Amino acid sequence: MHHVSEVVTAGGERIEGDVLVELYVRHADRAMRVAYLLTGDRALAEDIVQEAFLRLFGRFLHIRNRAAFDAYLRRTVVNLANSHHRRRRAERSSLARRSGLRDPEPASRDLGEADAMRRALLRLPPRQRTAIVLRFYEDLSEQQTADVMRCAVGTVKSLVSRGRETLRASVRAQESE
Repeated sequence: MHHVSEVVTAGGERIEGDVLVELYVRHADRAMRVAYLLTGDRALAEDIVQEAFLRLFGRFLHIRNRAAFDAYLRRTVVNLANSHHRRRRAERSSLARRSGLRDPEPASRDLGEADAMRRALLRLPPRQRTAIVLRFYEDLSEQQTADVMRCAVGTVKSLVSRGRETLRASVRAQESE
């Protein structure tokens, strides 16, 4: 295994590789879980987390508060997931216009309560899903969630409220089946 002794950023600054490895080991699993909850796709979540680390490592020396690396990483993961959702929405819209087809319905077979909730979460619009994941999975406050999402606290409250109501309705519908 090749050991990285130092990394040179685009600006020519040098960072000890051990620091980067330690940050990756400490934060990658949690970032992966957030990315997976936001995308529902393990391979895509891995790609997003790798991209987030690459972006942050390139800016590492410019991060004023290195203790806040987790917050920077979380925001980067959310931004990359949102970018992915925007691209997918544009691609689906373009394909639908060209082919006249509807968006396919996601497969929904009973694979247990946790899987049912994950599928319901993935059916939420991306901003509602992001607000729910940050508030309840990441256990961020409304203000912290608003900071990550770069929106007002009232917007977070609204997104969470609508998302929770949709999730409740989805669970009720599954129970009645």
